[in-house]
Amino acid sequence: MPNSTSTPGAAASSRQSRLDTLLPPEQRLYHDSSASSETFSSPVHLSQPSSRQPSASRTPSPLAQQIPFHDSGEEQEEAVSIIRDKLADDADDEWNAWDEETPLHPGEPGHDSNSMPSDMRPPYSRPNDGKSQSGQPLLGTPTHSGYEGGPTLPTPRLSTRKSTTFRERDPEQQAKNATKTRYTYAAGFLLLSLVSFAIQTETAVYIQHDLGWKKAYCMLWLTHGSWSLLWPTQLLILRLQSLSTPWPGFWRRHLSLLRQTAQMVQHQTLHLTPPQAKTSPVPYVLKWTALVTCALTVAGGSWYVAVDLTTASDLTAIYNCSAFFAYAFSVPLLHERLRWSKVVAVGIAIAGVLVVAYGDSGNDEAPSPPKHGNKSGGGAGGPSAPPDSEAPSRALGNIVIGIGSVLYGFYEVLYKKVACPPDGTSPARGMIFANTFGSCIGTFTFLVLWIPLPLLHVLGVEKFELPDAHTAFVLFISVIMNATFSGSFLVLISLTSPVLSSVAALLTIFIVALIDVMLPPPLYSPLSAWAIAGGLLIILAFLMLSYATYREMDEDRRKKVAEEIVEESDLDDV
Repeated sequence: MPNSTSTPGAAASSRQSRLDTLLPPEQRLYHDSSASSETFSSPVHLSQPSSRQPSASRTPSPLAQQIPFHDSGEEQEEAVSIIRDKLADDADDEWNAWDEETPLHPGEPGHDSNSMPSDMRPPYSRPNDGKSQSGQPLLGTPTHSGYEGGPTLPTPRLSTRKSTTFRERDPEQQAKNATKTRYTYAAGFLLLSLVSFAIQTETAVYIQHDLGWKKAYCMLWLTHGSWSLLWPTQLLILRLQSLSTPWPGFWRRHLSLLRQTAQMVQHQTLHLTPPQAKTSPVPYVLKWTALVTCALTVAGGSWYVAVDLTTASDLTAIYNCSAFFAYAFSVPLLHERLRWSKVVAVGIAIAGVLVVAYGDSGNDEAPSPPKHGNKSGGGAGGPSAPPDSEAPSRALGNIVIGIGSVLYGFYEVLYKKVACPPDGTSPARGMIFANTFGSCIGTFTFLVLWIPLPLLHVLGVEKFELPDAHTAFVLFISVIMNATFSGSFLVLISLTSPVLSSVAALLTIFIVALIDVMLPPPLYSPLSAWAIAGGLLIILAFLMLSYATYREMDEDRRKKVAEEIVEESDLDDV
């Protein structure tokens, strides 16, 4: 070790000898004393512990040279770091270019030293670009090393990676991808709901008008009670997708997901606080299950009452105004912005329904009223339906179904408000909880709402009678299709909005009219020009509303992502 009076040349020679002993043999690049006399572009500062070197010897020699290190292709546990971090701007650029998934430590799968930022690379793989950094020592302060007293790389700040990588994300692209994924799920459930609703409508009309089994409340209780099958069916599908997972672990994970999602629904937040996470969501779910079920039952019951009082055309037209009331309730309850594009789309949809319902009413040779089903399993219209002239109390029936239309719109919005996860929840989580809540509605209906059945039987309002075998088979198909439609409809509301879901259900009017042309008598019904015109208006309204809803969801999600970036930036600055 040189003393405080050593000449600069002697100090450089001593340091060179010391480095040669520390480096691996293949990296000892200087073997003679003439190396100290060469001229180099930038000095090297060797920081040694104070216990080993006097302060005078720490003065960098003007003749000291930059020692290049070349990648040997093998991991070296002991190496000397002799290149300091690049300037801050260069480091930031490298952070942005570095893939998030690249492992930080050599030897891990997928590790690529050349793709890492310069301050994270192992010392033996850093390139030597020969750039001069005047006034900047090239060796960092020793922090940890495999050998005693050797200088190594300073520990990097991992927070830099997190914040810089977060800012690297494109909020607009993220919002577009998230909205696209949500709409992809919604499109699948929309298709499933339309097919199942069309089958339910055909079977319900056949049961009531052709088979003569008119048990309004009993059918209502059966259809809503069948929703209890949604969660067991969903659980079976999920289990078949993960058979390799042991049942105890699968069950605990499923219950944990349901509990956490219910807490997110209860508090309407994606980030639960510790007190919120400890609160049981069971009382909340039970309370709102009872309230939502009561609203749904009254709305569905009004349809079954009105079907025997008014005409099929009035029933179809007034009942489907629920799309308008869904939008009307969405503004104050869900705080949706009033957009004229949505108002026009809903108006066009209702106009299409009116065209289908009343287009042929003034023609004596017109076909029978179009078939239409309701969301509670009932059906109306068709060739076997009673003519409009036989409506016993048309005005009263219209009032009853008008109340039911309002309640249906309120039920859909209420479900969205109190039983759907907040925006930003993954589509799969929203789908699982929607079917679970629907199963809660079915269970409450099956266990509680059977009570009016014996009362109605005793009072003579509705005699309880078991159907025959054929009727029971068709009734079973209708009930299962209603459960399938209802589960898909609840998922559709959860993923999009009550207004879009309600207008989408109107598409079944045109679909059923197309199916009637292909069915044999007595289910056959010709397709009129008015039905085609009304169906096209409904399709146009649905496309307009879908586009408007897509843009609104995309804007909201992009805005939220941008806000999160600002919040993350503020945290990093603190």
